[in-house]
Amino acid sequence: MDYSQFLNMKEEISLITVILILFVVDLFIAPEEKSSCKKYPRGMGTLLPVVLLTIQTLINIVPSAPVEAFGGMYQYVPMQTIIKTVLNIGTIIVFLMAHEWLNREDTYFKRGEFYILTLSTLLGMYFMISAGHFLMFFIGLELASVPMAALAAFDKYRHHSAEAGAKYILTALFSSALLLFGISMLYGTIGTLYFSDMPAKLDGDMLQIMAFVFFFSGMGFKISLVPFHLWTADVYEGAPVVVTSYLSVISKGSAAFVLMTILIKVFAPMVAQWQEVLFWIITISITIANLFAIRQQNLKRFMAFSAISQAGYIMLGVISGSAQGMSALVYYILVYLVANLGAFAVISNIEQRSGKVEIDDYNGLYQTNPKLSFLMTLALFSLAGIPPFAGFFSKFYIFMAAFHSGFHLLVFIALINTIISLYYYLLIVKAMYINQNDAPIATFKSDVYAKTSFAICLVGIVGLGFVSIIYQAIDQLAFGM
Repeated sequence: MDYSQFLNMKEEISLITVILILFVVDLFIAPEEKSSCKKYPRGMGTLLPVVLLTIQTLINIVPSAPVEAFGGMYQYVPMQTIIKTVLNIGTIIVFLMAHEWLNREDTYFKRGEFYILTLSTLLGMYFMISAGHFLMFFIGLELASVPMAALAAFDKYRHHSAEAGAKYILTALFSSALLLFGISMLYGTIGTLYFSDMPAKLDGDMLQIMAFVFFFSGMGFKISLVPFHLWTADVYEGAPVVVTSYLSVISKGSAAFVLMTILIKVFAPMVAQWQEVLFWIITISITIANLFAIRQQNLKRFMAFSAISQAGYIMLGVISGSAQGMSALVYYILVYLVANLGAFAVISNIEQRSGKVEIDDYNGLYQTNPKLSFLMTLALFSLAGIPPFAGFFSKFYIFMAAFHSGFHLLVFIALINTIISLYYYLLIVKAMYINQNDAPIATFKSDVYAKTSFAICLVGIVGLGFVSIIYQAIDQLAFGM
């Protein structure tokens, strides 16, 4: 075996290096006493993981030439650098959001575990994205899923965090079993698990169609598509807000990208079958999620159904099955990342200060916290697709990709649902600016880390809509897939 092949995995190796550094720091530089941790703070702070992950992102931000390693089990193309960079940016924002939460008395001693678990899931997503073999894909999938259950149960003595972790791990195990069963059926009919070797041996017989159904069902759980979404609202509500934000954006974005890659590389001969399945899945996902979002009062459950709806929009890029759809999908994930994390940053900040997460609690928020209300409004407008914010352009590009692939009716259904989503997003805006409240949430100041996350999201929400060169660059790279 030529161990020099590991050098081709520079993104994964550099991330593993970051994880090891944080592990050593957390192991040897820890708070000595619980009673003194506030007065004499030691151990791992927020700055170290943010700086290390930023350096790792900058080192790998320039795409390199396509390369393979380990007989094709690992495959790199330039587009993968773009999606990994997007995931890194989202993770950095999540770390900034988590600063105040991790400085609580009950989480202060678990900061190292939080960073290492989060980066472990990110490493699993890296392996999924660069997989050229179903075995490596499955290893990456499990590496991304198992630590996520620990993150969901991180606040095990608060609210329903332990319950959220239990529900997530049980659902993840069930979905992984379905997915693995589908992969085993593919192997039984084809005799290989290499992505590049499978299309020539796919003939669309009933066993292969069943294999695809099981595989897609497993991925549907990961992306929270209807009818595989039933775990989402409960897990989002019970998990810490920071973990919920990570789960709703980073995990979903990577799974959607990997699903499209596998559908194009592996299931290309069955394009008619999987496009028909996606047509109905997208339709019911967007529609049902929008209708249920209207009924929610808890903001975390509200954002859960919003995330399910957004997953349906993301799948519009997948169903196109084209390079245009791939570039639109990556751009949509980037815009969705800054908008959704912007909304979660406000929700997290307010929950840490007041413990309030109901929509009615936000009545009159503009009177006491106008800046937070303003950021929340921009984030919701972007999620709804209102111009001139970035969400409008991301929806336009992804609708255009599906329309050019001939899915005119599906695009029309998605446009109708956009109007419904605008209604329930405006309910929160109405609560903040119009609804009266005799005892609104008190005025408070955010820490510097939270303000930094706000600033990044704000720049992304406003700026990405006008920087079309980003989309054009992604579009050019997509043709190299």
